[in-house]
Amino acid sequence: MTLPEFGSGKQEWRKHLVSRRKAVPAEVREAEAQALARSAAALAWRAATVCAYVPIGSEPGSLALLDELRSAGRRVLLPVVTGAAPLDWGVYFGEDSLVPGPHGLREPSGLRLGPNAVANADAALVPALAVDQRGVRLGRGAGHYDRSLAGVSGVPLIAVVRDEELVDLLPGEPHDVRMTAALTPGGGLVTLSGM
Repeated sequence: MTLPEFGSGKQEWRKHLVSRRKAVPAEVREAEAQALARSAAALAWRAATVCAYVPIGSEPGSLALLDELRSAGRRVLLPVVTGAAPLDWGVYFGEDSLVPGPHGLREPSGLRLGPNAVANADAALVPALAVDQRGVRLGRGAGHYDRSLAGVSGVPLIAVVRDEELVDLLPGEPHDVRMTAALTPGGGLVTLSGM
């Protein structure tokens, strides 16, 4: 499959990328998840607190990635969807601490830390359908992460994508929060230009 032309709108990109992800064989997704877990554990050596997410469907990542971070002594915060408001955050204590949330998400069951918890993290792993070399991230379209990360500064924002989802150019808007890096299964941590 070829990628949409740059002039294509975000919805066309989303549809195309979701379709491509669904076509990836389970064994490939598992191998990629293992590679991401190894890379995330290695990059988080200097981060005491890491915001992350529980992947749904064919999203890159895994509970193993979260458990690797915890095993390395990191405090892992996961998002809690609170309607249209910025994301709230809770501490991940293992798979047994997760409860069903909206949109098929799994969320931490414990104490809520508030939307500003992400601003105090040392790194944030952010789900994305794609990210470009400038740091423009394409999410699923609900705007949760753009609203939640808009006021965050000084925290490395790392889009987690498959290798081919790190692209040259995506359509972007002024409110799109730029990522500082991408984490891919084959390339590990890739610094983005932010231009």
